[in-house]
Amino acid sequence: MSTVLQAKERKELTYSALRKIRENGGIPAIIYGAKVESKPVSVSAADLTKTIRSAGRNGVISLDVDGSKHDVVLTDYQEDAFKKAILHVDFLAVDKSSKINVDVRLVLVGEAAGVKDGGVLQQPVHQLSITSTPDNIPPQIEVDISNLQVGETVLAGDIPSAGGFTINHEDDEVIASILPPRQEEEINAGEQQDGGHPDKEEGRETTPVEG
Repeated sequence: MSTVLQAKERKELTYSALRKIRENGGIPAIIYGAKVESKPVSVSAADLTKTIRSAGRNGVISLDVDGSKHDVVLTDYQEDAFKKAILHVDFLAVDKSSKINVDVRLVLVGEAAGVKDGGVLQQPVHQLSITSTPDNIPPQIEVDISNLQVGETVLAGDIPSAGGFTINHEDDEVIASILPPRQEEEINAGEQQDGGHPDKEEGRETTPVEG
């Protein structure tokens, strides 16, 4: 059963109306979807936090807009980087039997053998795009890297999807790798040299001109 979240339709769309919603502990939001007319709504920030805790970041929520219920998933949100407060959320109205594309967090689990040997873990991908019915969207996708050695990589094609969803990435896309320690040192040393050197030369060249 879906977790119910109460929402109110927003009639006023001015900046001052948005500010008032936030000052009263609410979050402006929008509900949209193929079979739903886009509608501006607002939800309680406290209720949204509880709902996400209960249903999960990718779980199906029953959004009750002034008595009219819609099955939705939280697709996107804007956050205030300084206050760590959510400023706006997007709800996608879904049909539980229809597949949708969503981004799911990728979490590397375990300490890689290569890291214990001094290698450096690189994770170029932190989210995976998947296609799934709403009920089969995992809260996050975990990949065990305990056996990963120096010089080895994990590819998108290595991730088991257990048949519940499809991963929308090329099979040969690297999602994690262990760099040899020496290579990491060379990269860092190169960056340091590139950083300090030209600035000083440029300073020597330009100072007489300015004088």
